[in-house]
Amino acid sequence: MSTITINSKSHTEMIDITREIEKLIPDNFVSGVCHLFCMHTTAGLTINENADPDVVNDMIRFIGELIPWDDKKYRHMEGNTAAHLKSTFFGPALTVHIEKNKLVLGTWQSVYFCEFDGPRNQRKINVKFIAE
Repeated sequence: MSTITINSKSHTEMIDITREIEKLIPDNFVSGVCHLFCMHTTAGLTINENADPDVVNDMIRFIGELIPWDDKKYRHMEGNTAAHLKSTFFGPALTVHIEKNKLVLGTWQSVYFCEFDGPRNQRKINVKFIAE
């Protein structure tokens, strides 16, 4: 198993980690899957469009409207309930197919680490390659 470490710069952001994942694919790995697991309860993973940055901006805006940061009904003492809810909404894990040593993604797709309680240092994503 390998680990990707991320330092986020904003409170809420989506960071394209596709290239970091591809760098970890072993040279002799031809076919199988890559399983990703985010080790944090206030961050998540998703696959979405990489061509137009407004897609990411729209997603960040929408999730912020759907799950506002300062809802007075939240009871979690730490004050980051919204980040926990967003993390659950996106999810902590993804599995991506690999063929010929490359992630099998659509033309416009990338894998994103989603920060919901940043900025933070040393965010960890476990990466495991499982051969066919």
